[in-house]
Amino acid sequence: MAKIPGFRNILITAGIIVFFIILAYAYLFPLLEGKTLQMGDIDHHIGMSKELVDYRNSTGEEAVWTNSMFSGMPGYMISVLYPGNLADPFAGLLRKWFSIASFIIWYFIGFFVLLRSMKIYRWLSLVGAVAFGFSSYFIIILGAGHASKANALGFLPLVIAGVLMVFRGKQIPGAILFTLGLSLELLAGHPQITYYGLILLAIYGLVELVFAIKEKAFAPFIKSVLFLLAGVVIAVGMNFSRLYTSWEYSKETIRGPSELTSDNENKTSGLDKDYVVQWSYGIDETLTLLIPNFKGGATQVGAGENSKSYEALTQRNIQNPKQVIQSIVMYHGKQPSTAGPVYVGAIIVFLFFLGVFIVKGRYKWWLIIATVVSIVLSWGGNVMGLTSFLLDYLPLYNKFRAPSMTLVIAQITMPLLGFIALSNILNGKVEKKEWLNGLKWATIITGGISLLFALLPGLVGDFSSPYDIRLKLPDWLVDTAVADRKAALRADAFRSLILVAMGAGTLFLWHLQKIKTNHLIAILGVLILVDLWAVDKRYLNNDNFVSKREAKNPFPEMPVDKAILQDKDLNYRVLPIQGDPFQDARTSYFHKNIGGYSAAKLRRYQEVIEHQLVPEMQKMVQGLQSGTQPDSVFMELPVINMLNTRYIIYDLNSAPLGNPEAFGNAWFVSGYREVKNADEEIEGLNQLDPKSEVVIDKRFTEFVQGKKFHKDETGSIVLTEYQPNYLKYSAKASSEQLTVFSEIYYDKGWNAFVDGKEVPHFRVNYILRGMVLPAGEHTVEFKFHPKSYYTGNRISLASSLLLLLAIAGFTFSEYRKKTKKGVSPAEK
Repeated sequence: MAKIPGFRNILITAGIIVFFIILAYAYLFPLLEGKTLQMGDIDHHIGMSKELVDYRNSTGEEAVWTNSMFSGMPGYMISVLYPGNLADPFAGLLRKWFSIASFIIWYFIGFFVLLRSMKIYRWLSLVGAVAFGFSSYFIIILGAGHASKANALGFLPLVIAGVLMVFRGKQIPGAILFTLGLSLELLAGHPQITYYGLILLAIYGLVELVFAIKEKAFAPFIKSVLFLLAGVVIAVGMNFSRLYTSWEYSKETIRGPSELTSDNENKTSGLDKDYVVQWSYGIDETLTLLIPNFKGGATQVGAGENSKSYEALTQRNIQNPKQVIQSIVMYHGKQPSTAGPVYVGAIIVFLFFLGVFIVKGRYKWWLIIATVVSIVLSWGGNVMGLTSFLLDYLPLYNKFRAPSMTLVIAQITMPLLGFIALSNILNGKVEKKEWLNGLKWATIITGGISLLFALLPGLVGDFSSPYDIRLKLPDWLVDTAVADRKAALRADAFRSLILVAMGAGTLFLWHLQKIKTNHLIAILGVLILVDLWAVDKRYLNNDNFVSKREAKNPFPEMPVDKAILQDKDLNYRVLPIQGDPFQDARTSYFHKNIGGYSAAKLRRYQEVIEHQLVPEMQKMVQGLQSGTQPDSVFMELPVINMLNTRYIIYDLNSAPLGNPEAFGNAWFVSGYREVKNADEEIEGLNQLDPKSEVVIDKRFTEFVQGKKFHKDETGSIVLTEYQPNYLKYSAKASSEQLTVFSEIYYDKGWNAFVDGKEVPHFRVNYILRGMVLPAGEHTVEFKFHPKSYYTGNRISLASSLLLLLAIAGFTFSEYRKKTKKGVSPAEK
């Protein structure tokens, strides 16, 4: 391929970026009509972050703590800004300019940079970028609102490109790209994608080490590693505040270890094993990489009006057949639900196998091994022996759920190996006989699998779905649903067969010199785009868009909210029971929520949910349904009451149930029970009246040891000022009082003060705050000021400046080198 002069090169690259922008908007065309994407997790985020955002808008500062989720939790995983990281404004530019389209644009740019860093022809890199960007999973997650995941996937190829450049001898520019990419990757805030990227790079590092030993080139290997370590230090430094607070907090969340000793076989030092493997990809489901409807697609996609099921419904004169047909779930895999398959494209799978046969050296083994690892890890609970071992012994592996997500590795490695193979063929790096043999076998493997299931779809199984039983479908409708699922598999298998044949045929025509290289690239590009576009549109299409007004406020104020908000007291909590309160962000938009929506809630609070809140909720519902007077029912809910739950939402269109038994913001108690461990502490909540007594772990009894408490019935403690990160109380008592606050205990930032002097506070009742308050009239304050956040921001700023200096120094050095040769940089 002939080299293009420098200035023209810049113009062409700019044109390619413009093409990426146009293509992204073409797919998301309703954006140009003033609409926006209805993104489920973004809606949840709006509810979750409402209090934090309101505080930011009103004060210009970060609250860092919110009381609108799970009775109180840090905001690190919800909505906190980290001003020390100067990469943040850069990362937000595309989102600011191009809205939701920016995610797809980043996919394109990231993979384009990766392929170009490997010296792959620019037009081939363009096609590769399109193939990567339209991989079905990457598009499906946009509809789900997984913004941080999409950002992380867009930035990850930049990290990989930097690593490959460093190991190819371009240490300084590679290290700069790696550092910038890693900083953006960490900034995206999706540790699970970053972790899987680390697995991919760890495999590459091991392969490089093997080749270094084999080639006796250990010194260059060490040099490259040192450059990358320097980049890691700077990138981590730039994100230090985010990473340090997250690390500190994670130990206290459901991703950290539990102190309870029950169900130890299911426990890890992170998430419980059964929770981790809920979303495991089926072993045979892996074939969705080649045949999108191998397992029926998505649980949200019905059979449609052109199906045998719809025909049967109309023949039997079933009312509302168009509505009923949507309940026929086409998905028949093992996952509890799915928004769609992981489909990389039939031609991409074909090119990957072509690469397996013709690519040589370290890249081949790295990408094959990583692909296999990705697929096997995605099986999760279907290979429980291996998964259990990894959860116990592979560092950090047990911090993440949904093993199916490891397929993001394959979605990088498969197109990467495929386009390396194409590049090698087009550049003549592979002898014709060799690549023609690879072409033959890649066609036989991918085309053969497609043909096999097109002709014999019954090999997959019985095509039954758990939803058939769950929805209590009649036998005749189950039979037609099975026929529809089988037909969907057969149709997509034939579709993949045709695509493989067209891709292989195009390459063979190029070999026969019937078409030119640019025509070959263009034809493959069109085939790949048409293939992926069509499959993606099954799951993210114009129906997913709504007006900006609807998206801006996904939670309209309902009659129950208006009624509750008439209560102007500073701080009280609300429990919704009309759905699952612990998967509920709506209530958090308006109120201080007993429940919430977060995969990173505090571990102790989750355990109280399981041991006390859920049983008490069940008791409450049963009591109310049986006709028992509400006041009598509420008297039997000690934990709900100690969390100051003043209102119960049971119907959004009705007035709430008021709870007169809620304990309030703080109260005095007459005594305490000392317990030895967490098991006794959580069980103790079932054995005492928290209005008059508390349970205290022996680790905190030093604060009450030897003291005799007598509850002052005439005393008082009243909340007088409220901010998410600041609470102020006025207290009055005739004697020293053991005081309980209906606030969640978290010692990594909350500090207590009496009359302006810092005093100790401690944990009581498993999750609440306690304090020994001296006699007299006092002002009590709680302030949330985590050192990890504020100190971390200063480290982040210093590291950001260091990267800017490195970039400036390298740019100046390159400029000096080129001007000394008498050639301007634009002409080089």
